[in-house]
Amino acid sequence: MLDPILFRSHLPETAQKLQRLRGFGLDVARFEHFESERKRLQSRTQELQNLRNTRSKAIGQAKAKGEDVAALMAEVAAYGDELKASEQALDALMHDMQAAMAVVPNIPNESVPQGRDEHDNVELKKVGQPPAFDFEVKDHVALGERHGWLDAGAGVKLSGSRFTVLRGELAQLHRALAQFMLDTHSNEHGYVEHNTPLIVNAESMLGTGQLPKFEEDLFSTQVGDSKRYLIPTSEVTLTNLVRDEIVDDASLPMWLTAHTQCFRAEAGSYGRDVRGMIRQHQFEKVELVAIARPQESYAVHEAMTLHAEAILEKLGLAYRRLLLCTGDMGFSATKTHDLEVWLPGQNAYREISSISNCEAFQARRMQARWRNPETGKPELVHTLNGSGVAVGRCLVAVMENYQNSDGSIRVPAVLQPYMRGKAQIG
Repeated sequence: MLDPILFRSHLPETAQKLQRLRGFGLDVARFEHFESERKRLQSRTQELQNLRNTRSKAIGQAKAKGEDVAALMAEVAAYGDELKASEQALDALMHDMQAAMAVVPNIPNESVPQGRDEHDNVELKKVGQPPAFDFEVKDHVALGERHGWLDAGAGVKLSGSRFTVLRGELAQLHRALAQFMLDTHSNEHGYVEHNTPLIVNAESMLGTGQLPKFEEDLFSTQVGDSKRYLIPTSEVTLTNLVRDEIVDDASLPMWLTAHTQCFRAEAGSYGRDVRGMIRQHQFEKVELVAIARPQESYAVHEAMTLHAEAILEKLGLAYRRLLLCTGDMGFSATKTHDLEVWLPGQNAYREISSISNCEAFQARRMQARWRNPETGKPELVHTLNGSGVAVGRCLVAVMENYQNSDGSIRVPAVLQPYMRGKAQIG
């Protein structure tokens, strides 16, 4: 959530910036009304509190003199009734203001290029060379259907479209990838591994910005009167660990990781991505989250990007880093790096990780703070998140880049210890 001061003292500039950078039309008249009513109600509430207090003192003084206080008591009661109504109106107004601000996206950092969509993203670097094959390459679906390793039909039977069953050596390779990622981030990059819930309350989804704007993209469950949500990523659970907390300066930056199932309704049609494992309703991801001091968050953002890149480099996969433009960034982000891995089966680079700095946008929703040793006061932290990396998409990349002409798949050297020494599957 943006700083409320941007909707009060800087409303015209905020509206112009959101329109220019994010294509978001802010209802200026609505926020002007909110601010006008807020000032009126706060002023009247304070006035009534003062009147009630003054008259209450007058009652005590009159009683001490033996005077009739009936009229004064009636006056105080009337002020009390109006005060209660004014406080309730102010609470309702503030709730409406919060709801309106909750659907406004974050403002991009000045270093982010302006643009409308993915075509305006900026390639920052390419690493590695796509492999050359002397045979016709297969995509991951064709490779996975060999030996019944990847079974979309079983997924449909069990759950519906965009669910997949993995079997045998391919399921083992998928598991090996997740373990390799966790070990790398924990042992080499300093992240603390977590095991977090897959089902969370609405407050957690509000904290990281999935609610209220993206509810249609979420799976939810309801038992009795209790509604909860299946996480779209463990960004939700890891980041919300500091909700309503004041973190000690000495513990910053915090580096958190988790390997979880992720669930996304993915409303809409995605063409060829519906086939295979590129865009599933259920998938696995190793998530990276950092909680940082504001002055260090962009250095942390770069470090997190390098941590995700290290996974691809250790696996020997060609990839590129993109800086997303203003029109292609996520709702909560101020700056985002996308990593795209080379997929021979598609003859294209495809996204495998997205690493974002959200600055104080999520922290303000969560009231996640740190105690600044220079001031001694609590201040909002900055939150960052990224994939380190998407396990299913990484499996696709390994399958397609390490395929042999007969459809068997070589196992990258770093994964062989997790595969009981196997150098090839199939």
